[in-house]
Amino acid sequence: MTDIGVRGIRHAVLRGADRVGTATPADRDRAVDALRAVAVLGVVLGHWLVTALVSDGSALRTASPLRDMPWLTPVSWLFQTLAVFFLVGGHVATRGYASARARGVPYHRWLTGRLTRLFKPVAAVLSLWTIAALALLLSGAEFGTVRTLVKLALSPLWFLVVFAVLTAATPLLTRLNPLWPLAVVLHVDLLRFGLGGPSWLGWVNVAAGWMVPYTLGAAWTRGELEGRRAGWVLLGCGTAATAALVMWAGYPASMVGVPGEGMSNLDPPTLAVVTFGLAQCGLALLLRERLRHAMRRPVAWAAVAVVNLSAMTIFLWHQTALMATTATGLLAGRLPGLHTRPDGLDWVGARLLWLPVFALALAVCWAAFRFCEQGGERGGVKGGGRGRASRVVRAHRPSDQGTAARARHV
Repeated sequence: MTDIGVRGIRHAVLRGADRVGTATPADRDRAVDALRAVAVLGVVLGHWLVTALVSDGSALRTASPLRDMPWLTPVSWLFQTLAVFFLVGGHVATRGYASARARGVPYHRWLTGRLTRLFKPVAAVLSLWTIAALALLLSGAEFGTVRTLVKLALSPLWFLVVFAVLTAATPLLTRLNPLWPLAVVLHVDLLRFGLGGPSWLGWVNVAAGWMVPYTLGAAWTRGELEGRRAGWVLLGCGTAATAALVMWAGYPASMVGVPGEGMSNLDPPTLAVVTFGLAQCGLALLLRERLRHAMRRPVAWAAVAVVNLSAMTIFLWHQTALMATTATGLLAGRLPGLHTRPDGLDWVGARLLWLPVFALALAVCWAAFRFCEQGGERGGVKGGGRGRASRVVRAHRPSDQGTAARARHV
């Protein structure tokens, strides 16, 4: 590519970034959007790094490098960022509900709007994979392979169901102290692991466990987490509690499930993954000011805005991008890092090289299906009279600049 072409691309990027920055109200708390983008991209990268589809003859099965290489466990600490997403989700929902009440918007209208944005992109995923599963079965693919692919593709949907339930319960959770759902998780684990209670009790933690960071987000909205002391307490206590549970209570060190292991911290959530989430939330709160400063850069803010506009599209289609790359690669045989068993450093190196390919496949999915999420919105900026303003650039104030009732929020 010539220097003129590079300069042209750079100029176009900067011009687009300036448009997004100009359309963003000055009082918007960009740290909220940055944290949401980090949470979404963390989950995507985590899945791409620890989910392997191994080719055994004509069948595909799932495997994890964490089983044969436990020294990779810290990867799960870096990229299991769901607690941050629920923290931001609770903050956004409680502020949005307070704003709706202040404007006289009834609860059912507010909830319908939020759930529509949440579930609208799901229809495309379900439709495509229904057709794909039927086509694979009719073409003679093994049922086990089809089941593996469909399960991976639709696995993100559990998160949406939990998030939707918590969103619907926002009026009840607005002032709930996070210690209450934390106590539920603690007692459930005591019954399951300490007293030999039934394993199905663990599913109570699917709601209670993610309610902890969600209600922390509500406390953020109330202004109770503005000081750095709150962030340090959460980070310190969460880290210490997680370390104690792993070292002395028998909880797995991995914060994601590992195939073949007898216990998972995530399926259903355990006390360890909840305390780990508290540490993550504390770190997120401590990073707010730095993120606000970083988001003053036009290109950085434009990138975050794009991710936020397409957060659900990225989340719902990232596993499909992984599987599409894997399936296409089979045409060339068993490729290292894509179809081979994840049991050595050579696999890790090869998988890192595949990440840009996964990202390209996801970009194709994004281009094809982003309309399902964005609807009439145009590119993350106010459209100068054409279409309606993007929900990413509508204003919301940082919590320390006003109460939730006066805040304008997405």
